[in-house]
Amino acid sequence: MKKILFIAITTLLFIQCDKQEDPFLITQDRVGKLTKKSKIKQIDSIFAQDSIVKLNPAKNTTATQGEVEIYEKGGKKLLLISPRNERNPESEINNIQIFDPRFKTEKGLTTKSTFKDIKDNYEIDNVETTINSVVVFLKNSDVFITIDKKQLPEDLRYKFDVKIEASQIPDTATFKYFMVGWETGE
Repeated sequence: MKKILFIAITTLLFIQCDKQEDPFLITQDRVGKLTKKSKIKQIDSIFAQDSIVKLNPAKNTTATQGEVEIYEKGGKKLLLISPRNERNPESEINNIQIFDPRFKTEKGLTTKSTFKDIKDNYEIDNVETTINSVVVFLKNSDVFITIDKKQLPEDLRYKFDVKIEASQIPDTATFKYFMVGWETGE
């Protein structure tokens, strides 16, 4: 009987090990270890094995609040995390800028991807034009990408009032920023 119990427990442990979350996977509700419900004060425990840089540290408080950068212990920058409310440690995370190419969407989009990878795997919801870049929003996704206008055809780079269409962005265009934006209930 003890042998059967031992085998059953061992089997369950192996099954649990196989179900571990990919620490770099980006899904609709998750960016690696972060979820849509993660609060900024939880960053210290979520990234306990990494280095956390508080960009706007609050005085006289032990709870993390405001924007933070996450680095691996070796110094590689992973993420920039922004809460909805900078001054509230209870605030949910609002925006995440991805720096490390190991972070990837379920369809394989990373910081090293090109605009062709977006076109091949996603439906584009909207393209917003700013002074120096275009922001590409993906349909049914919280991921959005910023592409520097320097990568656009020259006749589009310096026109600030022109609506740029996805078809005008070269396949080879790389990402200036790879972001995830979550609407929070705050």
